[in-house]
Amino acid sequence: MTVTFTEDVLFQKSVLILGTNPQINRSDLLQESLAKYAIPWTAWRVFDAYHTNLPGTPLTDDLGLVGGTWATNPPSLQTEDHQNNDAVVDNFARCMVALPPEYVTGETVKLRFHAGMKTTVADVSANLDVVAFESDLEDGLSADLVTTAATTINSLTAADIDFDLTSSALVAGDILDIRIHTAIRDNTATGAVIGIIGAAWLLCDIKG
Repeated sequence: MTVTFTEDVLFQKSVLILGTNPQINRSDLLQESLAKYAIPWTAWRVFDAYHTNLPGTPLTDDLGLVGGTWATNPPSLQTEDHQNNDAVVDNFARCMVALPPEYVTGETVKLRFHAGMKTTVADVSANLDVVAFESDLEDGLSADLVTTAATTINSLTAADIDFDLTSSALVAGDILDIRIHTAIRDNTATGAVIGIIGAAWLLCDIKG
């Protein structure tokens, strides 16, 4: 016998379901917007020598994976000290991130970074830029998917900075090749001018 309810039903106690439990398709689930997936620090590597770990101290053009002091400071990505460099100086890092199985095809994808300046702001500029490509799983990449321009991080109050991706052709399991780029110029500061990224996330719309 089939019973049809035409109004909402409230159960105030446990419900025991006997027999075969119905399968629920992922597509029938409620969509969650911008679910947050942390990108671990160990995923970030030297951008132009991906087989190489980031240095513990930033140098040349590489961001440093600074471990901090246990129970005092968390790990973070940091730039070199660009005090009085009198020119734009760049630091980079790169990682590979897969869209999760629950990602909804073609829906919103963003990259978010919590970033700012560690002790002293630059007197000219300090920006964060991001590029991201889709791997073809062989030896090629898509065009850059990031549509957000370089954004300032020149503040002692760190903030979440979002970079939007063109996602119309993306599906679950796609692998993104991501490079972050800090560009800092300081001419007169008397303190250490260091950019810091305290967290990185992939955000995407999911069902599951």
